[in-house]
Amino acid sequence: MRNMKVLLPFFLLHLAIGNLGQSASMQPNYVFIMADDLGIGDLGCYGNSTLRTPHIDSLAKDGVMLTQHIAAAAICTPSRAAFLTGRYPVRSGMTTIQRAGVYLFTAGSGGLPTNETTFVKLAKEQGYSTGLVGKWHLGLNCETSDDHCHHPLRHGFDYFYGLPLTNLRNCKPGAGNVFIVATQHVVHSSVQVVTLALATLLLLNSFKLLKVPWRALGYVSLAVALLLAVVLLFFSQFRNLNCIMMRNRRVIQQPFSFENLTQRMIDEATNFMERNADRPFLLFMSFIPVHTALYASQEFLGKSKHGLYGDSVEEMDWSVGQILASLERLNLSNQTLVYFTSDQGAHLEEIADNGEVHGGWNGIYKGGKSTNWDGGIRVPGLLRWPGVLAAGRSIDALTSNMDLFPTVVTLTKAAMPSNRIIDGRDLMPLLLGEVQQSEHEFLFHYCNSYLSAVRWQPKHSSAIWKAHFFTPNFYPEGSQGCFDTHICYCFGSFISHHNPPLLYDVSRDPSEALPLTPSSEPRYHQILEVMRKAVGEHRKTLTPVPDQLSLNNLLWKPWLQPCCSTVWQHCRCDEEKNRSTALDGAMG
Repeated sequence: MRNMKVLLPFFLLHLAIGNLGQSASMQPNYVFIMADDLGIGDLGCYGNSTLRTPHIDSLAKDGVMLTQHIAAAAICTPSRAAFLTGRYPVRSGMTTIQRAGVYLFTAGSGGLPTNETTFVKLAKEQGYSTGLVGKWHLGLNCETSDDHCHHPLRHGFDYFYGLPLTNLRNCKPGAGNVFIVATQHVVHSSVQVVTLALATLLLLNSFKLLKVPWRALGYVSLAVALLLAVVLLFFSQFRNLNCIMMRNRRVIQQPFSFENLTQRMIDEATNFMERNADRPFLLFMSFIPVHTALYASQEFLGKSKHGLYGDSVEEMDWSVGQILASLERLNLSNQTLVYFTSDQGAHLEEIADNGEVHGGWNGIYKGGKSTNWDGGIRVPGLLRWPGVLAAGRSIDALTSNMDLFPTVVTLTKAAMPSNRIIDGRDLMPLLLGEVQQSEHEFLFHYCNSYLSAVRWQPKHSSAIWKAHFFTPNFYPEGSQGCFDTHICYCFGSFISHHNPPLLYDVSRDPSEALPLTPSSEPRYHQILEVMRKAVGEHRKTLTPVPDQLSLNNLLWKPWLQPCCSTVWQHCRCDEEKNRSTALDGAMG
């Protein structure tokens, strides 16, 4: 007995050391949370004092807050492609020279190419269970309505529950039509063309300069009329055809319902974590809020100081709290790296038909979604990993949403792809305090396929220089957005070129209010020359790839239309109805 008492402390010490080694070698879980169109100024930890976001703010309090966290694009589709692949979206063809830079229809044919490698796919190869809950917006089909060539399950996810497209105003009855200006333009232009053609032919005929083939002209007019009818019919059925909820490869709600939508998403997320609590998992919680159409559950309506937008943000914060509580309940908090961000800045142009502002706040930063002013690309970057990352740290070094790719690859001990350029950089040395400056010396800012700006932080310097080669023309002049066109475009009369470029030191002028000049900055010419050379070297690394967002890939193709009926004109189903009713009772 005496020997047992002597040996017991040594046994317990050996057991503790063994458990510690086992814990250190254990693969961490990942919960990556991405809001949609959330402004960096909407969160309390980034300076907001009127919106209540205590759960999101707790990630900053208990973890690390990045203050120079930059989205690789200022609009949904390319930004999300960059996040998953760790590459500028121009490298994968997820940008375009056309006006629209995102997918607008579920029956388009473009999407994230299958030859792209996502960090999700690499984690799955390392034994991770992988799930996506929420928004995808990176394409669906190629040649048939069920080939699912761009589906999340083709890019490494084991499980998908959410929207293959996105949430637009057209998806919510009474919320308005995001295509109204474009539709009116098509109709107006077509009527103008037909009218002009008729007038010209009548004039030529009256002077006997041309014998008008009236029957042929009638056929042309009929064809134009039929085309207009198809366009109008399609947009009248937009909600039914494009606002779709899927579980894995099956359409389960068409059109999707906003009733308890956020709670349903959180229920799916927590169930996924519970199912995989005994094995490493990667969950991408891709929130539907706060993209318009805005919505909030009954218990959050009218509770914020900022109308429906504020209600939606506060419900999302509650949802983040539910995810964190589930990790705690499952005893997984210390084994899980949690990351919170937004795909880009707040959409300034979103104003409801009743005049209520439905966009967010980008704090002190200029511009918003679809612009490369910092209001469009500087996003929240919050990371929590108890016991690994020191709590309450703030990091001012350059970081990007592309950095999650190499970070996951390093932590999961996967092999970094050797057949492609990865633009992201491993965040762990910065997060652990092993280095003070990012590996990013330059970040390049694309407006669709066009390089519009570059950011440079010289080594061993606190200055962060940013040069704009062109900027959007705000409408009306003097505003902070492009209200006449709904978003800012990247070409033609929509932009102003700058030669020399507009130069700012965003470490001292984060609002990009006062461009530098040779008289205000003695190194003005040298700085611009370094940045021009960096742009030249960067462009040498680009190779031609198919344009996934070309007009042909964006167009609606009836044969690609996903449908829960055999006849797409009657695409309607609701497998979620009973579940939504049950959630109503649980929340009540």
